[in-house]
Formats: sequence, structure tokens, C-alpha cells
Amino acid sequence: MYKKLLSPVTTGSIALTNRVVMAPLTRSRAGQGDVPRALNVEYYQQRASAGLIVTEASQISRQGQGYAWTPGIYTDEQEAGWKQVVAAVHAKGGRIALQLWHVGRISHSLLQENGGAPVAPSALLAENSQSFVVLPDGTPANVPTEMPRALELTEMPGIVAQYRQAAQRAKRAGFDLVEVHAANGYLLQQFMSTNSNHRTDIYGGSLENRARLSLEAVDAAIAEMGADRVGVRISPHFVAHGILDTEADAMALYLAKEFSARGIAYLHVAEPDWAGGPLLSDAFRNQLRSVFKGTLIYCGNYSAAEAETLIEQGFGDAVAFGRPFIANPDLVTRFSQGAELNMPDRATFYGGDAKGYTDYPTL
Repeated sequence: MYKKLLSPVTTGSIALTNRVVMAPLTRSRAGQGDVPRALNVEYYQQRASAGLIVTEASQISRQGQGYAWTPGIYTDEQEAGWKQVVAAVHAKGGRIALQLWHVGRISHSLLQENGGAPVAPSALLAENSQSFVVLPDGTPANVPTEMPRALELTEMPGIVAQYRQAAQRAKRAGFDLVEVHAANGYLLQQFMSTNSNHRTDIYGGSLENRARLSLEAVDAAIAEMGADRVGVRISPHFVAHGILDTEADAMALYLAKEFSARGIAYLHVAEPDWAGGPLLSDAFRNQLRSVFKGTLIYCGNYSAAEAETLIEQGFGDAVAFGRPFIANPDLVTRFSQGAELNMPDRATFYGGDAKGYTDYPTL
């Protein structure tokens, strides 16, 4: 059953026991100070049979946060919390990557230091976008994102330094890899996209300029982890969070080529159709495969059978699963036995406690 999907693969310098990747999943269950806690340790350890776990996105600074109760990677306490998670996953023989996150304009002053405005490449509001906050009266709520301010050119080295320090902390915590989150309409994709970046300096205008911050963030992670322990997530043609990039294919292929030249471990492609974007074409997949020499991971609502076919056809080397991993801690075992999958409870996706988080039954 699913011979390819369940076969080992090496990504960068890390050997994976199978090609079933746990996708990054925001669950908003970090403890006080946005520190990973015992509940998070249990959740990840339950899913350690994945070939690779990519953690929920972890903000690299207070400025990079867009949702309440998401774990950070910029304080000693957060680093120590993640270290417990890594140790638990490793104790079960698993491999784990930390996803490094800056949300940019997908935020709100209630989450920012001293109630400041969120930051972005340009002062442009993300239409129809929400942030998850705790209101002054203590009530959690989804609220519209606020108007961001444009980052000053003098602030850019500081943003890159946040990625570097986060990678440094990830390395100390024992993570096998880090994944730079350059997808889903967050800061790095805001810089990439033609409609959200109206800058006229070295970070705007040409495709190469719009890609600059993503490459600097990746280089910062490489400086700490080594290229063979760095992955990147991109989402060409993503259309939520106010993103509409008229050069999506060209940007993805340019980045893939640059990443390949750096020798990074993997490229993780979040497919756009779940957010209302188009299906990725086989022609585009072939182009991506021809320019990127590392491990290619696709994520896009795949069944095990569809994942097996994708790998057999040579388009990708591994497939990431999101919601199936929420409801099936033993997803790999279920795939190997052709067993039925538990259905996830949407009402418990974000926030809360063990219910809908660590209480799904295994076989």
C-alpha cells in the first residue's frame, strides 16, 4: 500500500523514514508568553511517525505576530518550550522543522508592541483579512486587520536579523531543520507580490527587488543552520490576504532557482486552489522540478492515493498533509493499513485545550 509515499527519503542532510509530511497548522494553543507548553509537547509527540513534522508557524518577533496564542521563537522561554517539543519528537524517532513566521500586515495593534501599527512593504490594507486577537475585556475575537505602515529602508536589516536570531534559537532548541515561511500572504509574500509592494527602493519594482527580502531571510537562516537544514514554503497564485501577484509563476521559478543555487534542503509548495486560486499546471510543476534540485514537497488537500501518484509521476518527492494530521495522530499507520480516517472537528481548530487537539483516537 502506497509504496512510494511510505518509502524513505533524504532531504538535505536529514534522513526521513517516509514521505508523509505534517503540514504547518496554526492551532493557537501556546501558553502564557506565547510559550509552547506540555499540551503542545504531547500533540507533536503523538504525530512523530510523520516523515517530517513542520511545526505551526512561529513568529520571529512580537511584530511578526498576527494571531493570539501562537508560539514565538524570540524569547528564552519560548526557545525552552520548543526544546521540550523537539526532545519529545526525537524520543519517538521523529524529525521536526520549525516554521519561521512574520505576518507583516496580517495583524492588529492589539497584538503589536505598545499598540503600534502592523508593518508591510507598503501602506496598503489587506482586503477581507482578519486577525485573531484578545479584546481589552479578555474576549477572543476575529477582527479585520488594520492599516499597516510601510517599513523604512533602515528597518530592513533588523527584519533580516529577526530571521537569523530565530534560526539561531531553533538550532539551540535542537530542530532538525527550519522552514522559512514565504507563503500564504504573509510578510515575505507581501514583498514578492506586485499588488502589495509599491516600493521604489531596492526592495520594490523589479521581480529581483521584490524577491530580495525572501532571499535575505533564507540566507540568514542558512548562516545559522547550514543550507542542508533549511527549507522554504512558497504559495504561487495564492489569492487570500489581499494578494494578487501578476508575476506569480515567474517569481516562484526565480526563487526556486536561487534556492537551488544555495543548496537548500527542500522547497514546500502550498497549492493555491484551497484559497480560491487556480490549480497548478503540470507544465508549471515540470518547470519547478527542472530548476529546483532539492526535495520538492507539495501540500494541497491530497489523499494518500493522489500523493502516491504525484511522487510516482516525479513531480514531487513528498506530500504534506494538514487536516488529516489534526484528526489522525497515527496517519502514517492508517495509510500503511488502508484504514479509515477520523474526521477533524472544525470547531476546535483554533484555541481551546485538549479537546480536538490531543484527544483524537489512534487505531
